Amino acid sequence: MSCSKNNNLAYFNNLGDSPSGTLPNPQGIYPIRVQPDDELVITVTSAIPEATAAYNLPMDNPATRGNLRQQTQPRSQTYIVDDDGYIIMPVLGRLHVKGKTLKEISTEITSMVAQDVKDPHVRVDFVNFSVDVMGEVKAPQRVYTGHQHFTVLDALAQCGDLTEFGQRDRVYVIRTEENSRTYQRLDLTSSDVFNSPYFYLKQNDVIYVEPNKIRVDNSKYNQNNAFKLSVISTIVSSVSVIASLVIALAR
Repeated sequence: MSCSKNNNLAYFNNLGDSPSGTLPNPQGIYPIRVQPDDELVITVTSAIPEATAAYNLPMDNPATRGNLRQQTQPRSQTYIVDDDGYIIMPVLGRLHVKGKTLKEISTEITSMVAQDVKDPHVRVDFVNFSVDVMGEVKAPQRVYTGHQHFTVLDALAQCGDLTEFGQRDRVYVIRTEENSRTYQRLDLTSSDVFNSPYFYLKQNDVIYVEPNKIRVDNSKYNQNNAFKLSVISTIVSSVSVIASLVIALAR
């Protein structure tokens, strides 16, 4: 079975043999929108730090919810978006952020702070932006990223690329938004993948790389062998026990 013909390991087969060219243009960067349970860090600054100090949460336990015991350098507290899509900021109070991009949230907060502070600067970032990568990759894992423009290729690279048993034309991205779950199969052997709305990942996406027939057949073969070995081992043990009893009775 190991000598069977494997699937094509190349990416973007339709690029041809030319050493250069132009790839399909993505239909814009798909914006990441805030969802309930997202974790955000919001920093408000200005030329006079004292003027914006009241708008920031105090420095506190640097650990995130997933690493409460991990000790790192102190940093600002984070905001957890509640089920209704709100956060509560000092001075500004309750703000609705669900369905908005980080830029939209930043613009809105900047406008509010600017009523009392000259030339404020507001930065909003995700803390918990992560995707899960499973299936035929060399190091399946949860991947954390510090930026929004994170693609399926970036995630696969973080996991050491696909194994030789991974089907490059059957890479699934499973996405949960609101109360619905959708998916799309991506074909990494074609450069058309750059135009897919699933090429740019969103928080909590799951990437699954389907194994090829060789991997499936090998798995079945190994399982069958393990079962047969278990049966044989049980039979041998039983025969050994019976033989021991017969010898004991003969004495």
